[in-house]
Amino acid sequence: MTTNAEWQARKEHAMARGQGNMAPIYVERAENAEMWDVEGNRYIDFGAGIAVTNTGHMHPKVKQAVLEQMDKFSHTCVMVTPYDSAVMLAEKLNELAPGDSPKKTIYVTTGAEAVENCVKIARAHTGRRGLIAFNGGFHGRTNMTMALTGKVAPYKSKFGPFPAEIYHAPYPNSYHGVTTEDSMKALEMMFKVDIAPEDVAAIIVEPIQGEGGFYIAPPEFMQALRALCDKHGIVMISDEIQTGFARTGKFFCTEYSGVEPDLMTTAKGMAGGFPLAAVVGKAHIMDAPMPGGLGGTYGGSPIGCAAALAVIEAIEEEKLVERANHVGAVFMESLGALQRAHPDRIGEIRNRGAMIAMELVKNGNPDEPDAELCKAMVAAAQEKGLILLSCGLYGNVIRFLPALTIPDAIMTEGLTLVAECFEELV
Repeated sequence: MTTNAEWQARKEHAMARGQGNMAPIYVERAENAEMWDVEGNRYIDFGAGIAVTNTGHMHPKVKQAVLEQMDKFSHTCVMVTPYDSAVMLAEKLNELAPGDSPKKTIYVTTGAEAVENCVKIARAHTGRRGLIAFNGGFHGRTNMTMALTGKVAPYKSKFGPFPAEIYHAPYPNSYHGVTTEDSMKALEMMFKVDIAPEDVAAIIVEPIQGEGGFYIAPPEFMQALRALCDKHGIVMISDEIQTGFARTGKFFCTEYSGVEPDLMTTAKGMAGGFPLAAVVGKAHIMDAPMPGGLGGTYGGSPIGCAAALAVIEAIEEEKLVERANHVGAVFMESLGALQRAHPDRIGEIRNRGAMIAMELVKNGNPDEPDAELCKAMVAAAQEKGLILLSCGLYGNVIRFLPALTIPDAIMTEGLTLVAECFEELV
């Protein structure tokens, strides 16, 4: 039997250290919300591959759709000789996107590509250059998306210079004392001192910050951004890469605000584990680039499109939007009890559906992040057979992203392990 340690040694010899791995656990198989490693150890997965397998590992519908597609063909390039699944999926995405405006879709392969293409589309539509993002935001690891990202380590360190004409504003964060009014005032000041609004092509915002710490944008903030963009002719981009596909108790998280973005990115949970991403937006904006200006060799993979259609079918048939709210309620009840017992160490718990966070602090003080406890929690959970993820500017937030299909018994088992790890460490 080959061990995890042996595979880790081989990995460190063969793969660049920059593409690190959180856990030295080498998965042999996975099903729904469970994984088994090469040593036969079982793990409850509270990460879902970073919100990718929202429908669980190896959902039967996704597996069957992919197998059927593989019997037909694996690739032709949607820009050369397309196929019906790409059209059907685009129609479905246009229908599901927030708002009543006519929509169109393009396909790419990764979330970062989706963000990059939003920038291209917004610049083509407006003829402007400037871009505004938010502190703590994460939009990808390409040069442009690193520039938009509002967190230096580890994403931007050593990788500059970055594209010019990109500006960052505070993101509203009630736990840390940043209000919607603070954020909007900062944007107005930015227009006075950094860039004129008529030079701004787009503002990009996550309705819930992912890597930044699972902070939730208040509806009034999203509405104020929409009004600001309308006033100045700025394209509003909603980054739904981590929040989409039923994760937050809506099909797309932007729906909570009642706002219709001009452009929206999707990826992660879109295709049940197969690489696929898209930009969905208002048709007249999406059509600004000339034919050939958008695309990519693997964008809209037939296998990915088949998987995505199956994911949407599973979400609808199994009522996973509603299920996400149930999962969130179970987590919040369990984590709430833990917080009440340890208010000095758990500063805040928060969620939208099954996108859940537990922020760890010292002395009950939001300004004293406890990254050490967070790191210890992740490590201790692995030892007990539970996969946890961390996030946040200070690395002090445990984020929970379970499959929406997770059985209640396994969810409860995992939450018991969370409480055990926490009690042992504090």
